[in-house]
Amino acid sequence: MSKSFWTLIRGAVHAAEQGAIDRSALLILDQHIRDAAAGIERAKRALAVAIAQDEAEGKRLDSTLARIADLEARAAAALAAGREELATEAAEAIAMMEADRDAIREARALFAKEIARLRRDVAGASHRLGELERGRRVAHAAEAVRRLRSGGVLPDHGATGLAEAEATLRRLRERQAEEAAADVALQTLDVGTAGTSIADRLEAEGFGRRTRPTAASVLERLRRRKPEPAKPEPAATPSNPVVNPEPVS
Repeated sequence: MSKSFWTLIRGAVHAAEQGAIDRSALLILDQHIRDAAAGIERAKRALAVAIAQDEAEGKRLDSTLARIADLEARAAAALAAGREELATEAAEAIAMMEADRDAIREARALFAKEIARLRRDVAGASHRLGELERGRRVAHAAEAVRRLRSGGVLPDHGATGLAEAEATLRRLRERQAEEAAADVALQTLDVGTAGTSIADRLEAEGFGRRTRPTAASVLERLRRRKPEPAKPEPAATPSNPVVNPEPVS
């Protein structure tokens, strides 16, 4: 029983540790990437130092070769002049410089191998770091989406809030469209009313044809109307005497 209990405890501790690691996976990933980037920077500095040392060894080799060539020419002139002792001293110096030359060449060969290896390592590590950076950005985006869906960042009513916000925006756009249409219609009415008002003023001043009757136009029409001639009374004739009616008593 005791053994099973401690096994259960260890299992619970391991599960808790794994849960903490999973919850902090992005933080751990970020730290790993920072450590890797720092390591690559150190490798780059080491590569730069190796290249600088190789260049310095190259300059030293060139100087040594120039000194050897100069001393060989002088030793040959001393031999030609019969100065064996001077030629011997020059030969000893040349032998030492040639040993130094060989050591420099060997060192440069090692530098070349090391520089080539460092270049490959830095290039490969930089490529892998770039992949990690892209993966980290994707992981952060995926985690943000997961939290949004699970309600870890937004409250539980986040989805409802989004739907309500969309509905509000839709109503706002509809109202704005209605107000814009009303403004256009109002402007049209204003233009029409303004035109009618100006036309009325021009008509009142006597410009253009009349569109409605006025007192002056009615009087003018009455003045132009000719009176009808009166009908003449019939004349008295013998066959048709005019009989004056007798007054009624």
